Amino acid sequence: MLDTDTKRRIDTARDILVGKVPDPKSQVEQITIALIYKFMDDMDAEAEELGGKRKFFTGDYARYGWAKLMAPSLGGHEMLGLYGEGISKMPENPGIPALFRDIFKNAYLPYRDPETLKAFLKIIDEFSYDHSERLGDAFEYLLSVLGSQGDAGQFRTPRHIIDFMVEVLAPQKGETILDPACGTAGFLISAYKHIMRRHDPSDPSNRSDRSVKPLTPDEKGRLAKNFKGYDISPDMVRLSLVNLYLHGFTDPHIYEYDSLTSEERWNEFADVILANPPFMSPKGGIKPHKRFSIQAKRSEVLFVDYMAEHLTPTGRAAIIVPEGIIFQSQTAYKELRKLLVENSLVAVVSLPAGCFNPYSGVKTSILILDKSLAKQSDTIAFFKAEADGFGLGAQRRAIEKNDLPQVQAELAEYLNHLRTGHDMDCLPPITDIPFDTGLVVPKEKLAANGDYNLSGERYREGVAELHSFPMRPLGELAEIQLGKMLDKTKHTTGRLMPYLRNVNVQWGRIDTHDLAEMYFEDDELEKFSLRPGDVLVCEGGEPGRAAV
Repeated sequence: MLDTDTKRRIDTARDILVGKVPDPKSQVEQITIALIYKFMDDMDAEAEELGGKRKFFTGDYARYGWAKLMAPSLGGHEMLGLYGEGISKMPENPGIPALFRDIFKNAYLPYRDPETLKAFLKIIDEFSYDHSERLGDAFEYLLSVLGSQGDAGQFRTPRHIIDFMVEVLAPQKGETILDPACGTAGFLISAYKHIMRRHDPSDPSNRSDRSVKPLTPDEKGRLAKNFKGYDISPDMVRLSLVNLYLHGFTDPHIYEYDSLTSEERWNEFADVILANPPFMSPKGGIKPHKRFSIQAKRSEVLFVDYMAEHLTPTGRAAIIVPEGIIFQSQTAYKELRKLLVENSLVAVVSLPAGCFNPYSGVKTSILILDKSLAKQSDTIAFFKAEADGFGLGAQRRAIEKNDLPQVQAELAEYLNHLRTGHDMDCLPPITDIPFDTGLVVPKEKLAANGDYNLSGERYREGVAELHSFPMRPLGELAEIQLGKMLDKTKHTTGRLMPYLRNVNVQWGRIDTHDLAEMYFEDDELEKFSLRPGDVLVCEGGEPGRAAV
């Protein structure tokens, strides 16, 4: 649990930087670099107290030590020069491990104001090195300000969604765990905490199980080696290294690597894969190498293909995907869904649109893969969470309604039935299990028209039709008008008008909170203006959601 003093220090450090470093990612980088710089000096001081020697700030680097930096006699401009030179030269320091060299790689001071630096380092001086959960939580709080990770289309995954996915897969101490688009290593941290809890006799969930024993030092050492992450961004790699280090990983395995265009790690497989891969492809598409089963240029297609192909024969995966994966009709999407249904997919969890607010209103689902179970099952389970414990507006305030625990319980029941049902004649057929949040569909039904659509509602039967009107083509009853894509250009002509997006269209109502705005020319106003009685139907996001 993050304590209030630590939270206050982090908030204060950001407040000091915001005037000179407005970009949140740069703020996080500057705080990260300063903390590690301070912690290296703390570790040197601790070594001396225990009768050892300094190893970080020695020789030519002794003059960059924290005590010298914070000396009252040091003037502001001298501090600026000493600290700026120290962080830029640190990658050349022969006394620091490769992990720290990676953290300081290309580090620099982006401002030249002595007073800002002095106030900033004074706050950093209040932190002390402590390899505790408290410090790891503090860093995760710092990372939470990032939100969107640049232009790659990947957004920070909410912590409760990460933990839900980890609980579903339940990684074990001897398994290899991979995130091939790791961002700040949130999935890896959650998986590590899950395993540690499973082996903690004092944890409330284990108190009735006397067989639970703590991990031995050797088991802990092997455990840390089993975690691996890739990311294309050097900034994300740096933050992942620090995040894992502050959670007890002395030698974290995070690599700057493009999972889609590089081949050097193609032959490395994992028992557990957890990921929220980028949703967006660059203009012109990805240019992948030739070893993928699916020929595609879309990043979300390639990433799912990559993860499905890099599971061990008994491997499991949980992957967040945009709704396009579920129903898009292009050849690559259909081929991917066919590959998943035939080889690894066991369940799909539909998340409510708005889980990624305020960064994106995109509708997402979670694909649950299990290679061994998929081969012995002729069904796929579909679950739908209509609420995740938080409001779906921009503020994401906590609410009482949360379907995720029920989905998790029913999904666990379904997976357990797959593991044991074929050997127990007393169990009912899996398609007869009454689920509140989902349904079970035979694979042959998904394959019937070659589309392999993964929208569970498409296969729901027996729903009463509460009308006595004949069915008619929509075009005979209404004028169909496609909407206009949101133009994010800031400087343009026309009139600035409120603009409804998919996220504003809820089931049966219009949510006018946090409306976007967009410029419209006069002729467009006539074409796209809404009038009383108009029916809005979402084509993207959560297709079919409608309101008047």
